[in-house]
Amino acid sequence: MADGCACCDVGVLGRRGLLTGASALTAAGLFRPGLIGSATAADKPFRIDVHHHITPPTWLEAVKTAKLDNPPMVNWSPEKSLEDMDKGGVATAMTSPTTPQLGFLPAADAARIARESNEYARKVANDHPGRFGVFAMLPMPYVDESLKEIAYALDTLHADGIGMMTSYGDKWLGYSEFQPVFDELNRRKAVVYTHPTGPNCCVNLVRGVPDASVDYGADTTRTIVNLIFSGASRRYANIDFIFSHGGGVLTAVAERLQIQMVTTPPYAGKVTRAQVDQELNRFFYDTAQVSNAVTIEALAKLVPTSQIVFGSDFPYRTSAEHVNGLAQRFNGTVLRGIERDNAARILPGVQRV
Repeated sequence: MADGCACCDVGVLGRRGLLTGASALTAAGLFRPGLIGSATAADKPFRIDVHHHITPPTWLEAVKTAKLDNPPMVNWSPEKSLEDMDKGGVATAMTSPTTPQLGFLPAADAARIARESNEYARKVANDHPGRFGVFAMLPMPYVDESLKEIAYALDTLHADGIGMMTSYGDKWLGYSEFQPVFDELNRRKAVVYTHPTGPNCCVNLVRGVPDASVDYGADTTRTIVNLIFSGASRRYANIDFIFSHGGGVLTAVAERLQIQMVTTPPYAGKVTRAQVDQELNRFFYDTAQVSNAVTIEALAKLVPTSQIVFGSDFPYRTSAEHVNGLAQRFNGTVLRGIERDNAARILPGVQRV
Protein backbone atom coordinates (compact mmCIF):
# COMPACT_ATOMS: atom_id res chain seq x y z
CA MET A 1 0.00 0.00 0.00
CA ALA A 2 1.22 3.50 -0.77
CA ASP A 3 2.78 5.47 2.05
CA GLY A 4 0.70 8.36 3.29
CA CYS A 5 -2.15 7.87 0.82
CA ALA A 6 -5.42 9.23 2.15
CA CYS A 7 -7.51 8.41 -0.91
CA CYS A 8 -8.04 4.84 0.24
CA ASP A 9 -11.22 5.66 2.12
CA VAL A 10 -12.67 7.78 -0.65
CA GLY A 11 -12.58 5.84 -3.94
CA VAL A 12 -14.19 7.62 -6.83
CA LEU A 13 -15.19 11.12 -5.80
CA GLY A 14 -18.90 10.90 -6.43
CA ARG A 15 -21.49 13.27 -4.96
CA ARG A 16 -21.48 11.60 -1.55
CA GLY A 17 -17.77 10.89 -1.36
CA LEU A 18 -16.92 14.38 -2.58
CA LEU A 19 -18.42 16.04 0.47
CA THR A 20 -17.48 13.48 3.09
CA GLY A 21 -13.91 12.96 1.89
CA ALA A 22 -12.84 16.44 0.82
CA SER A 23 -11.45 17.50 4.20
CA ALA A 24 -9.30 14.42 4.62
CA LEU A 25 -8.05 14.61 1.07
CA THR A 26 -7.22 18.29 1.29
CA ALA A 27 -5.23 17.74 4.46
CA ALA A 28 -3.25 14.96 2.80
CA GLY A 29 -2.57 16.89 -0.39
CA LEU A 30 -4.71 14.55 -2.46
CA PHE A 31 -7.58 16.85 -3.40
CA ARG A 32 -7.90 20.48 -4.40
CA PRO A 33 -11.43 21.78 -3.71
CA GLY A 34 -12.98 24.16 -6.16
CA LEU A 35 -10.97 23.00 -9.16
CA ILE A 36 -13.13 20.23 -10.57
CA GLY A 37 -13.59 20.87 -14.26
CA SER A 38 -11.30 23.91 -14.28
CA ALA A 39 -7.93 24.35 -15.98
CA THR A 40 -4.93 24.37 -13.65
CA ALA A 41 -2.06 25.19 -15.98
CA ALA A 42 0.31 27.61 -14.25
CA ASP A 43 1.18 30.94 -15.81
CA LYS A 44 4.78 29.73 -16.01
CA PRO A 45 5.08 26.17 -17.35
CA PHE A 46 6.73 23.82 -14.85
CA ARG A 47 5.45 20.32 -15.56
CA ILE A 48 7.58 17.50 -16.95
CA ASP A 49 5.81 15.26 -19.47
CA VAL A 50 7.54 11.87 -19.65
CA HIS A 51 5.08 10.40 -22.18
CA HIS A 52 5.21 12.66 -25.22
CA HIS A 53 5.56 11.26 -28.72
CA ILE A 54 7.74 12.54 -31.52
CA THR A 55 7.69 11.57 -35.21
CA PRO A 56 11.19 11.60 -36.74
CA PRO A 57 10.91 11.86 -40.54
CA THR A 58 12.85 8.75 -41.57
CA TRP A 59 11.06 6.66 -38.95
CA LEU A 60 7.70 7.91 -40.20
CA GLU A 61 8.65 6.98 -43.76
CA ALA A 62 9.45 3.41 -42.65
CA VAL A 63 6.26 3.13 -40.62
CA LYS A 64 4.14 4.41 -43.50
CA THR A 65 5.78 1.97 -45.90
CA ALA A 66 4.79 -0.85 -43.53
CA LYS A 67 1.26 0.61 -43.28
CA LEU A 68 1.60 0.96 -39.50
CA ASP A 69 1.02 4.71 -39.32
CA ASN A 70 -1.97 6.62 -37.93
CA PRO A 71 -3.21 10.23 -38.24
CA PRO A 72 -1.81 11.65 -34.96
CA MET A 73 1.61 10.24 -35.81
CA VAL A 74 1.52 11.56 -39.38
CA ASN A 75 0.31 15.03 -38.40
CA TRP A 76 2.74 15.66 -35.52
CA SER A 77 5.12 18.62 -35.57
CA PRO A 78 7.33 20.33 -32.96
CA GLU A 79 5.08 23.37 -33.18
CA LYS A 80 2.02 21.30 -32.28
CA SER A 81 3.89 19.84 -29.32
CA LEU A 82 4.86 23.29 -28.07
CA GLU A 83 1.30 24.54 -28.45
CA ASP A 84 -0.04 21.67 -26.39
CA MET A 85 2.69 22.07 -23.78
CA ASP A 86 1.95 25.75 -23.35
CA LYS A 87 -1.77 25.08 -22.92
CA GLY A 88 -1.04 22.46 -20.26
CA GLY A 89 1.72 24.30 -18.43
CA VAL A 90 4.37 21.77 -19.47
CA ALA A 91 7.90 23.12 -19.28
CA THR A 92 9.69 20.07 -20.69
CA ALA A 93 8.50 17.08 -22.71
CA MET A 94 10.61 13.94 -22.87
CA THR A 95 10.15 12.78 -26.45
CA SER A 96 10.02 9.24 -27.80
CA PRO A 97 8.51 7.56 -30.86
CA THR A 98 5.46 5.47 -30.13
CA THR A 99 4.74 1.88 -31.12
CA PRO A 100 5.85 0.04 -33.23
CA GLN A 101 9.28 1.67 -32.99
CA LEU A 102 11.66 -0.55 -35.02
CA GLY A 103 11.10 -4.25 -34.42
CA PHE A 104 9.36 -4.71 -37.77
CA LEU A 105 12.56 -3.86 -39.67
CA PRO A 106 15.72 -5.86 -40.44
CA ALA A 107 18.63 -5.18 -38.10
CA ALA A 108 20.62 -2.88 -40.40
CA ASP A 109 17.60 -0.72 -41.25
CA ALA A 110 16.53 -0.58 -37.62
CA ALA A 111 20.01 0.57 -36.55
CA ARG A 112 20.14 3.27 -39.22
CA ILE A 113 16.69 4.65 -38.47
CA ALA A 114 17.30 4.58 -34.71
CA ARG A 115 20.43 6.67 -35.22
CA GLU A 116 18.72 9.15 -37.55
CA SER A 117 15.68 9.39 -35.27
CA ASN A 118 17.75 10.05 -32.18
CA GLU A 119 19.78 12.70 -33.96
CA TYR A 120 16.52 14.32 -35.05
CA ALA A 121 15.19 14.26 -31.49
CA ARG A 122 18.39 15.90 -30.24
CA LYS A 123 18.09 18.60 -32.92
CA VAL A 124 14.51 19.35 -31.87
CA ALA A 125 15.68 19.66 -28.27
CA ASN A 126 18.61 21.88 -29.25
CA ASP A 127 16.36 24.10 -31.35
CA HIS A 128 14.08 24.70 -28.36
CA PRO A 129 16.37 24.91 -25.31
CA GLY A 130 14.80 23.55 -22.15
CA ARG A 131 11.54 22.51 -23.79
CA PHE A 132 12.38 18.98 -24.92
CA GLY A 133 14.34 16.07 -23.51
CA VAL A 134 15.23 12.86 -25.32
CA PHE A 135 14.32 9.25 -24.56
CA ALA A 136 16.41 7.61 -27.27
CA MET A 137 14.98 4.81 -29.39
CA LEU A 138 16.98 1.58 -29.73
CA PRO A 139 16.98 -0.86 -32.67
CA MET A 140 15.50 -3.54 -30.44
CA PRO A 141 15.19 -6.51 -30.48
CA TYR A 142 18.67 -6.52 -32.04
CA VAL A 143 21.08 -6.72 -29.10
CA ASP A 144 24.43 -5.81 -30.68
CA GLU A 145 22.94 -2.89 -32.59
CA SER A 146 21.15 -1.70 -29.46
CA LEU A 147 24.37 -1.74 -27.43
CA LYS A 148 26.03 0.48 -30.03
CA GLU A 149 23.10 2.89 -30.01
CA ILE A 150 23.07 3.08 -26.20
CA ALA A 151 26.67 4.28 -26.28
CA TYR A 152 26.00 6.83 -29.02
CA ALA A 153 22.73 8.09 -27.59
CA LEU A 154 23.98 8.52 -24.02
CA ASP A 155 27.60 9.52 -24.63
CA THR A 156 27.38 11.61 -27.82
CA LEU A 157 23.79 12.84 -27.97
CA HIS A 158 23.47 13.06 -24.17
CA ALA A 159 19.98 11.60 -24.21
CA ASP A 160 18.10 11.70 -20.91
CA GLY A 161 17.17 8.04 -21.06
CA ILE A 162 16.07 5.22 -23.30
CA GLY A 163 12.57 4.62 -24.70
CA MET A 164 11.54 1.00 -25.24
CA MET A 165 8.52 -1.09 -26.12
CA THR A 166 7.12 -3.41 -23.43
CA SER A 167 7.75 -6.39 -25.69
CA TYR A 168 9.34 -7.32 -28.99
CA GLY A 169 7.53 -10.00 -30.97
CA ASP A 170 7.28 -12.80 -28.43
CA LYS A 171 9.85 -11.58 -25.89
CA TRP A 172 9.34 -9.33 -22.85
CA LEU A 173 11.91 -7.13 -21.13
CA GLY A 174 12.92 -9.58 -18.42
CA TYR A 175 13.87 -12.30 -20.93
CA SER A 176 17.47 -13.50 -20.85
CA GLU A 177 17.87 -12.67 -24.56
CA PHE A 178 17.87 -8.97 -23.64
CA GLN A 179 20.18 -9.27 -20.62
CA PRO A 180 23.24 -7.68 -22.31
CA VAL A 181 21.21 -4.57 -23.12
CA PHE A 182 19.83 -4.21 -19.62
CA ASP A 183 23.15 -5.05 -17.97
CA GLU A 184 24.64 -2.10 -19.85
CA LEU A 185 21.75 0.19 -18.95
CA ASN A 186 22.03 -0.94 -15.34
CA ARG A 187 25.77 -0.19 -15.38
CA ARG A 188 24.97 3.29 -16.63
CA LYS A 189 22.15 3.79 -14.08
CA ALA A 190 19.88 4.76 -16.94
CA VAL A 191 16.25 5.83 -17.04
CA VAL A 192 14.22 3.38 -19.14
CA TYR A 193 10.81 4.59 -20.25
CA THR A 194 8.54 1.89 -21.65
CA HIS A 195 5.54 2.09 -23.95
CA PRO A 196 3.12 -0.75 -24.70
CA THR A 197 2.75 -2.44 -28.03
CA GLY A 198 1.01 -5.44 -29.54
CA PRO A 199 2.99 -8.68 -29.05
CA ASN A 200 2.77 -11.51 -31.57
CA CYS A 201 0.25 -13.38 -29.45
CA CYS A 202 -2.33 -10.66 -29.28
CA VAL A 203 -2.42 -8.48 -32.39
CA ASN A 204 -6.03 -8.14 -33.62
CA LEU A 205 -7.02 -10.64 -30.95
CA VAL A 206 -10.68 -9.66 -30.58
CA ARG A 207 -12.61 -8.68 -33.67
CA GLY A 208 -13.66 -5.03 -33.53
CA VAL A 209 -11.54 -4.24 -30.44
CA PRO A 210 -8.38 -2.21 -31.19
CA ASP A 211 -5.20 -3.46 -29.51
CA ALA A 212 -4.69 -0.09 -27.82
CA SER A 213 -8.01 -0.23 -25.98
CA VAL A 214 -7.27 -3.30 -23.84
CA ASP A 215 -4.17 -5.23 -24.76
CA TYR A 216 -1.70 -2.35 -24.54
CA GLY A 217 -2.50 -2.11 -20.84
CA ALA A 218 -2.14 -5.85 -20.48
CA ASP A 219 1.23 -5.84 -22.22
CA THR A 220 2.60 -3.20 -19.87
CA THR A 221 1.59 -5.37 -16.93
CA ARG A 222 3.01 -8.49 -18.60
CA THR A 223 6.46 -6.93 -18.76
CA ILE A 224 6.25 -5.68 -15.16
CA VAL A 225 5.34 -9.16 -13.93
CA ASN A 226 8.03 -10.75 -16.09
CA LEU A 227 10.69 -8.36 -14.77
CA ILE A 228 9.74 -9.08 -11.15
CA PHE A 229 9.23 -12.83 -11.22
CA SER A 230 12.21 -13.58 -13.46
CA GLY A 231 14.42 -11.76 -10.97
CA ALA A 232 15.47 -9.33 -13.71
CA SER A 233 14.23 -6.17 -12.00
CA ARG A 234 16.28 -6.99 -8.91
CA ARG A 235 19.29 -7.64 -11.15
CA TYR A 236 18.74 -4.26 -12.80
CA ALA A 237 18.29 -2.37 -9.53
CA ASN A 238 20.12 0.70 -10.87
CA ILE A 239 17.63 1.27 -13.70
CA ASP A 240 14.77 3.69 -13.10
CA PHE A 241 11.90 2.09 -15.03
CA ILE A 242 8.93 4.24 -16.09
CA PHE A 243 5.80 2.33 -17.10
CA SER A 244 3.10 4.00 -19.18
CA HIS A 245 -0.59 4.37 -18.41
CA GLY A 246 -0.32 3.81 -14.67
CA GLY A 247 1.25 0.38 -15.17
CA GLY A 248 -1.55 -0.81 -17.47
CA VAL A 249 -3.83 -3.29 -15.71
CA LEU A 250 -1.48 -3.60 -12.74
CA THR A 251 -3.95 -2.34 -10.14
CA ALA A 252 -6.52 -4.92 -11.24
CA VAL A 253 -4.14 -7.88 -10.84
CA ALA A 254 -1.87 -6.69 -8.02
CA GLU A 255 -3.37 -9.02 -5.41
CA ARG A 256 -2.66 -12.02 -7.62
CA LEU A 257 1.00 -11.00 -7.71
CA GLN A 258 1.22 -10.24 -4.00
CA ILE A 259 -0.58 -13.35 -2.75
CA GLN A 260 -1.38 -16.04 -5.29
CA MET A 261 1.87 -16.06 -7.26
CA VAL A 262 4.13 -16.00 -4.19
CA THR A 263 2.28 -18.82 -2.42
CA THR A 264 1.96 -21.34 -5.27
CA PRO A 265 4.47 -23.10 -7.55
CA PRO A 266 6.75 -22.27 -9.20
CA TYR A 267 7.43 -19.10 -7.19
CA ALA A 268 6.52 -20.19 -3.65
CA GLY A 269 9.69 -20.07 -1.59
CA LYS A 270 11.54 -18.26 -4.37
CA VAL A 271 9.82 -14.87 -4.54
CA THR A 272 8.25 -13.22 -1.50
CA ARG A 273 5.52 -10.63 -1.22
CA ALA A 274 8.06 -8.25 0.30
CA GLN A 275 10.16 -8.56 -2.85
CA VAL A 276 7.14 -7.99 -5.07
CA ASP A 277 6.12 -4.91 -3.10
CA GLN A 278 9.66 -3.57 -3.11
CA GLU A 279 9.84 -3.70 -6.89
CA LEU A 280 6.35 -2.30 -7.41
CA ASN A 281 7.18 0.55 -5.05
CA ARG A 282 10.42 1.51 -6.80
CA PHE A 283 9.10 1.59 -10.36
CA PHE A 284 7.67 4.82 -11.80
CA TYR A 285 4.24 5.02 -13.45
CA ASP A 286 2.99 7.78 -15.71
CA THR A 287 -0.48 9.32 -15.75
CA ALA A 288 -1.16 9.08 -19.49
CA GLN A 289 -4.74 7.99 -20.18
CA VAL A 290 -5.46 7.26 -16.49
CA SER A 291 -5.63 10.66 -14.78
CA ASN A 292 -9.36 11.11 -15.40
CA ALA A 293 -10.47 7.71 -14.16
CA VAL A 294 -10.56 5.58 -11.01
CA THR A 295 -7.24 4.02 -12.07
CA ILE A 296 -5.14 6.91 -10.74
CA GLU A 297 -6.72 6.59 -7.30
CA ALA A 298 -6.17 2.84 -7.28
CA LEU A 299 -2.54 3.40 -8.28
CA ALA A 300 -2.09 5.89 -5.44
CA LYS A 301 -3.26 3.18 -3.04
CA LEU A 302 -0.93 0.55 -4.47
CA VAL A 303 2.34 2.51 -4.73
CA PRO A 304 3.75 5.68 -3.12
CA THR A 305 2.66 8.83 -4.91
CA SER A 306 6.37 9.67 -5.13
CA GLN A 307 6.49 7.09 -7.96
CA ILE A 308 3.76 8.64 -10.11
CA VAL A 309 4.93 10.98 -12.90
CA PHE A 310 3.09 13.18 -15.37
CA GLY A 311 2.43 11.82 -18.86
CA SER A 312 0.12 13.18 -21.54
CA ASP A 313 0.37 10.71 -24.47
CA PHE A 314 0.49 13.65 -26.88
CA PRO A 315 -0.50 13.73 -29.77
CA TYR A 316 -3.08 11.05 -28.92
CA ARG A 317 -4.30 13.02 -25.89
CA THR A 318 -3.58 16.51 -24.54
CA SER A 319 -1.61 17.65 -21.54
CA ALA A 320 -4.46 19.93 -20.38
CA GLU A 321 -6.79 16.93 -20.04
CA HIS A 322 -4.38 15.28 -17.65
CA VAL A 323 -3.71 18.48 -15.72
CA ASN A 324 -7.43 18.86 -15.08
CA GLY A 325 -7.88 15.21 -14.12
CA LEU A 326 -5.02 15.25 -11.64
CA ALA A 327 -6.21 18.49 -10.05
CA GLN A 328 -9.47 16.77 -9.11
CA ARG A 329 -7.63 14.15 -7.07
CA PHE A 330 -4.40 15.63 -5.69
CA ASN A 331 -2.97 18.92 -4.48
CA GLY A 332 -0.08 20.50 -2.63
CA THR A 333 3.28 18.76 -2.57
CA VAL A 334 1.75 15.50 -3.80
CA LEU A 335 0.43 17.15 -6.96
CA ARG A 336 3.67 19.08 -7.46
CA GLY A 337 5.56 15.82 -7.13
CA ILE A 338 3.44 14.05 -9.73
CA GLU A 339 3.56 16.94 -12.16
CA ARG A 340 7.29 17.68 -11.85
CA ASP A 341 9.39 16.81 -8.82
CA ASN A 342 9.18 13.01 -9.00
CA ALA A 343 10.45 13.00 -12.57
CA ALA A 344 13.04 15.68 -11.86
CA ARG A 345 14.65 13.37 -9.28
CA ILE A 346 15.67 10.93 -12.02
CA LEU A 347 16.17 13.42 -14.90
CA PRO A 348 19.06 15.64 -13.86
CA GLY A 349 19.36 17.13 -17.34
CA VAL A 350 15.99 18.89 -17.07
CA GLN A 351 16.31 22.61 -16.38
CA ARG A 352 15.19 23.85 -12.99
CA VAL A 353 12.17 26.14 -12.78
